[in-house]
Amino acid sequence: MLLSIDIEKKSIGAKELFAHLNFSVEANEKSAIIGRNGVGKTTLFRLLTGEDKDFEGDISFKRGIRITDTKQEHHDSGELSALDYIMENLPDYRKLKHVIDTYPDTMGDDMEKIETYTAALEHFSSLGYYTIETDVLLSLATYQINEDKARMPMHRLSGGQKRFVELVRIEHADADIALIDEPTNHMDYIAKEAFIEWLKSVKHAVVVISHDRDVLRYVDKIIEMKDGGALTFRGNYDDYLKQNAVSTTTKMHDYEVTSRQIVNTRAKIVQFRRLKEKSRDPDTIKQFKRRETQAMAELEQLEKIEKPSFWIDRESAAGLRKGASENYEKYKAKNISIHKSEGKEDARELLRAEELTLSYGDTPLFAPLSFQLGHGDRLQLVGRNGAGKTTLVRAILAAVSGKRAETWRSGSIFSDPKLRMSIYDQEINPALLAMTLSDAIEHIYAEQKASITGEKVKQLMSNYLFNPHTDGDMPVRLLSGGQKARLQIMRMLANNPNLLILDEPTNHLDLPSIEELENALGDYHGALLYVSHDSYFAKRIGGDTITLAP
Repeated sequence: MLLSIDIEKKSIGAKELFAHLNFSVEANEKSAIIGRNGVGKTTLFRLLTGEDKDFEGDISFKRGIRITDTKQEHHDSGELSALDYIMENLPDYRKLKHVIDTYPDTMGDDMEKIETYTAALEHFSSLGYYTIETDVLLSLATYQINEDKARMPMHRLSGGQKRFVELVRIEHADADIALIDEPTNHMDYIAKEAFIEWLKSVKHAVVVISHDRDVLRYVDKIIEMKDGGALTFRGNYDDYLKQNAVSTTTKMHDYEVTSRQIVNTRAKIVQFRRLKEKSRDPDTIKQFKRRETQAMAELEQLEKIEKPSFWIDRESAAGLRKGASENYEKYKAKNISIHKSEGKEDARELLRAEELTLSYGDTPLFAPLSFQLGHGDRLQLVGRNGAGKTTLVRAILAAVSGKRAETWRSGSIFSDPKLRMSIYDQEINPALLAMTLSDAIEHIYAEQKASITGEKVKQLMSNYLFNPHTDGDMPVRLLSGGQKARLQIMRMLANNPNLLILDEPTNHLDLPSIEELENALGDYHGALLYVSHDSYFAKRIGGDTITLAP
């Protein structure tokens, strides 16, 4: 065993985050951490790295093991290039390189230094460091960071590029345990395939926070954080779904039994109290008083049992027996509640592009593009990062508003006069970041000239898993990635659009929220134009596919 976690208690402010959270990590094991947004997955990583030591319990590592994790901040990197940043973090690289570079000029006939130098050469070679710079550059190129970018200071790279640099550093770190937080967010399909191939082939333990089902398909174990603890499921995502359906059904049955016991015990207390009041014999009164006290003690223990969180994927839920299915509908965990589109409109063409060419400068971003979208149509855009997907969306936005994008070189875009278009962006509008959540929701609806009241704001917060009593005053900039994603979905649907443009909508969402989004989009009557490298999502939404390429 490389790592053992036994956290008795971890709180943030008045909120108890973990209680009796236990799991372990074995050598060479690929483990995934999943759980609803806000359960503390990133906090757990901070405990494992020692960044946060404020908890009760024990975290034990096997003596001598090396652990590495993806860094979120790079304020201290200065002028260090991405390539040098990775090389400097390689085990023993700096020390060995120093010996190899400096000893030939100073060792002379000093046998001790000669032996140190010889050992350094052998160790440097055994670690593959003579070709490591080339290897690192090849890895960076997989994530579209060419040599020029690799040699520029880290602070000049975008946030997404820094994330990819972190992944390459992890891949070459040769650690015993690698902790990786949401690695495939913002990856294109080729970069994602490269990461998954690395995950499948790597010979050390990996613990990854991810709700990317393409990644979960290739892990050995899934650890689900819920209700303050952790449940361990052996196997990959498909195995998890089967085991989760069985365990959740069992827990629902147990909770149903507990609920009935509470009702029956309360009835007993009332019965014993009435019998005690009606009795005239002192011994009989004592007997019923004793039974009432016992029942009250039993009720107190039963009421301490909190309702667990229940979630079963749609396919497994559809296969439940009638009784279990009814229980699930009664007890299942609250999910985001997305309003459905307001019925079908007349079937007509909403958007059409003909031989469209976009470019920066003289080089076209992609070959001339033609497509059309009407009610019920679905169209997926596929391409590498930088292929022009975002540029195309901007050109469509400009054309719908009667403008011509600067990147437009040839072709045309036509839109229906009754088009109501809405976009799901990866990045939240900076103007919303300084607002409170309540103010941001009001601002979103005011922008769409849609009516909004204080009661509707609270209802929307509740529908999207915010606490309407405590979260309204929270600044949007302090929301988690998942919370911001839910706010983006809320904004996207505010004007009852008949055309949705989705840019990686599953990023930051947990599994139940992804499924709810897929369900809502399945019932959506309008047109969908979407970018997603989630193969499960693409299969569920369907439609035609256009690959953007030169």
